Amino acid sequence: MGDSTDMIGRQTAADEGITAHGASEPAGLDAVPHSPFFQGRFGRMFRTLPPLRPRDEVLDALAGAMRERRDAPSADNPKIPSGYTYLGQFIDHDITFDPVSSLQRRNDPDALVDFRTPRYDLDSLYGSGPAVSPYLYESSDRTFRGVKLLVGRNSGAAFERDDLPRNQQGRALIGDPRNDENTIVSQLQLLFLRFHNAVVDHVRRRRPGLDSGELFRRAQRITRWHYQWVVVHDFLERIVGREMARAVLKPATASSPPVTDLRFYAWDVQPFMPVEFSVGAYRFGHSMVRGVYNLNEIVTSVPIFAAADRPGPLEHLGGFRRLPGAWTVDWSLFFPMGRGRAALQLSRRIDTKIAAPLHALPPGLDRRRRSLAALNLRRGKALGLPSGQAVAAAMGETPLTAAELDIDRLELPAADKASLEADAPLWFYCLKEAEVRAGGEHLGPVAGRIVAEVLVGLLAGDPLSYLHVSPNWRPTLPAARSGAFAMPDLVRVALG
Repeated sequence: MGDSTDMIGRQTAADEGITAHGASEPAGLDAVPHSPFFQGRFGRMFRTLPPLRPRDEVLDALAGAMRERRDAPSADNPKIPSGYTYLGQFIDHDITFDPVSSLQRRNDPDALVDFRTPRYDLDSLYGSGPAVSPYLYESSDRTFRGVKLLVGRNSGAAFERDDLPRNQQGRALIGDPRNDENTIVSQLQLLFLRFHNAVVDHVRRRRPGLDSGELFRRAQRITRWHYQWVVVHDFLERIVGREMARAVLKPATASSPPVTDLRFYAWDVQPFMPVEFSVGAYRFGHSMVRGVYNLNEIVTSVPIFAAADRPGPLEHLGGFRRLPGAWTVDWSLFFPMGRGRAALQLSRRIDTKIAAPLHALPPGLDRRRRSLAALNLRRGKALGLPSGQAVAAAMGETPLTAAELDIDRLELPAADKASLEADAPLWFYCLKEAEVRAGGEHLGPVAGRIVAEVLVGLLAGDPLSYLHVSPNWRPTLPAARSGAFAMPDLVRVALG
């Protein structure tokens, strides 16, 4: 997919006034085909650190202690509206895809292939382009054939009219099926389809004489670059804190372009996907999930999963189905669109408490109905992640103390408690670090540095990104602040 996407992404920059310049099988996965179409392997940031191998019983006890209590739910995060929880999921799907993982065996990340290009190229929207993935594109309107992306249309009062394009069984026809796994992320996918189409209209108004191929290429680049800007200047600054984000990607000045400061993330030929990021630090979003959401002013308090005694299709936010009637998301409830704080739903603080519904996943997600926390911890063990304390020491950060980790409350033998206090699983450590070092408002220094370096590094290593092609580029689409562009601006452009 990488080569095809690169081919349709190459274009001139004249219209923008810019100048260009320079968990899985064990270590026997050699049978997985590796070709130019499957580039970007998983790997490690800290290759010399030993893997952490606690007993499964210890991990399960730790996971059980991470359950959010009904009488003491996690507090709302005043710095991160709830839409960014699902934007983080959308970004993850754009840069990672491991279809052959297995939690039951030890894993070699160097033998895993990332079938999703580790770039912000929106291949979840574009697939392999109009020639290879024509089912994703408009074909009946000759003006926009192979240029605009398809938006689905439902019929009947039981469903919303506008939806993702779907087949006869209700499955979404999109570049990444994971973007239909829950209602909110599927609506976000639809929002990005509309964003691209709005950009097509924007370019055509400015350059009415362009042929369809050039119109598509220019609209695709503008769409991608504004999305990339949102990732590193809106999403990342909220997740890791502005200070950390701007330390890793130092803003441009009047006399110099932006500068990246990557101390721990490096590659030889092209960026890879570090497991410390994908299986450890970046899973912070699981702690931000609310148990229920309001979709709009009519459809309210919908749980993320169906209760065992209420399995009906309208009782949860599960995906892989047509959008029910009246369920169109009001994005002003998810992103700061100017309606005021009262209407805005906030994410949960980043901490070690996971919403109760995530502690008994539906059979469709896990046949044993295990907790997401247990799955995350076991996946970290299977992929041989080092402990959080080991990573902190390697980064020159002061590790969390035993008191900060608060392991003593677990119902475990003293030897196991002492072991966790000395070497805690990386995912748990990252959440606890955010909780005690940043008040849960953003990630702490270890997790924040990992996330910032990878998200910025992927952008810097992409030969077609704005940061590589034109580092001094600034957003050109309408925005609340000239020269800036954030997720609320993207929503406004997409919805007109």
